Amino acid sequence: MEAAIRRSEELFMMGFNCSQSVVAPFAGLYGYTEEQALRLSAGLGAGIGRMRLTCGAVCGMAILAGMDCGSSVPGDREGKSANYKVVQMLAEKFRDVHGSICCSELLKLKKDAPLSFEASERTAEYYRTRPCVNQIITAARIFAEYYKEKYS
Repeated sequence: MEAAIRRSEELFMMGFNCSQSVVAPFAGLYGYTEEQALRLSAGLGAGIGRMRLTCGAVCGMAILAGMDCGSSVPGDREGKSANYKVVQMLAEKFRDVHGSICCSELLKLKKDAPLSFEASERTAEYYRTRPCVNQIITAARIFAEYYKEKYS
């Protein structure tokens, strides 16, 4: 699991978004390739499509929870509820560490900050001014602990 956490940080520093960086290292546990995971989670970075809503790292944990215990049976209220419980528990652990699960709040953006679909260029300045790598590591660690506790 420590290797997966390190891989999360590595992926982010390579230029992948926060959601991709959390999902891809764990995808093999559920039979997905890293490439499939990167594509599956691509649209959830930067607070869902760069809309600065729910943090992409938290969205990544939600995807992983779906892989782990998501229901694939129509009308399965019990299965959905069990999955939602896991997602809420993971999100709450993240919130306990970072104070929020909202991208704009985590980045301390002004409420009227303009939105753009243009991805930020990954420069030394970008990495220096963003708290994202710490949030990615937190999300990866939270999911790793969940997985270890469930399957050990």
